[in-house]
Amino acid sequence: MIDSERSAAGSALTNLVLDLFRLNNRMLTSGDRLVAGLGLTSARWQVLGTVGASERPQPVAWIARDMGANRQNVQRIVNDLEKEGLVAFAANPHHRRAQLVVLTEKGRETFAAAMRLQAPWASGLANGLEMREIETAHRVMKALLHKLEGSEEAGEQA
Repeated sequence: MIDSERSAAGSALTNLVLDLFRLNNRMLTSGDRLVAGLGLTSARWQVLGTVGASERPQPVAWIARDMGANRQNVQRIVNDLEKEGLVAFAANPHHRRAQLVVLTEKGRETFAAAMRLQAPWASGLANGLEMREIETAHRVMKALLHKLEGSEEAGEQA
């Protein structure tokens, strides 16, 4: 697409998205280093957090949906976490084949340890940034996410 075909807001958004891609890669690399001593990666940490944050045990497909991730990738990570003893599978009374994923005691302890490492790391990253700027960036990201999720749902219904 030629830049003249893009609105000023579209160009600004394109620049933001390109920087978000770079930021995401740096955040994942930094997260990997932060939790490596716990036997985690950023991806494993994210799955543990999603499992732990859910109000009740969920099947992998629901976990993937909540994360906005590919079900097959989440399944692979959940299988690895199960081998490590961080999660376990439980029977699903609503679906024979879609087992529920639950944190084990080791999984809860490992996730808690990761979050203890994350607190000073996040505070250090936030140092020098204005709270209102962080909140504004968060609102913009949530609005874009909402629009993208809405367009995906509309495409599924078409």
